[in-house]
This record gives sequence, structure tokens and C-alpha cells, in this order.
Amino acid sequence: MEENKNKIWWKPAVEIFSEISTWIVVPIILAVIGGKALDQRYGTKPYLLLALAGLAFLISSYGIIKAVKKFIEKTKEEVKKNKN
Repeated sequence: MEENKNKIWWKPAVEIFSEISTWIVVPIILAVIGGKALDQRYGTKPYLLLALAGLAFLISSYGIIKAVKKFIEKTKEEVKKNKN
């Protein structure tokens, strides 16, 4: 069992990296695609793109904070479990 723990020491790092990366990339890509399309449709270049990019930034910030809090709680639980 100890060997198995040593083999996957990198797993939590990959999990948090992928979750935070997703929270950054997805809202920004959707904002850029949607903003460009809406700006082209309504002739408001670049205002809707900038507005959606700002909204994407807020969404990304919220998601990152949520993911980090979850990771901290999970780490605290593991530390408590290992102390016992």
C-alpha cells in the first residue's frame, strides 16, 4: 500500500492544475467567441467583447477561489487523518 501512495504523489497537483486551468480557459474562450459574434451582429465592436471578457474574468476569479478553498479543505482533512 505504501508503494501505491508513493507512485501517485503527483495526482493532487495535476487535479488542482487542471481544475484551475479549466476555470481560466473556458470562460475566456467563450467570452471571446461570443463577444466577437455579438459585436459583429450588433456593430458594437469592441464593447460587447470587452464586457464579456470582464464577466469571464469575474467568473474565472470565483471559480479559482472556489477550487482553492476546496483543495485547502481536502488537504486539511488529509493532514488530520494522517495525524491519527
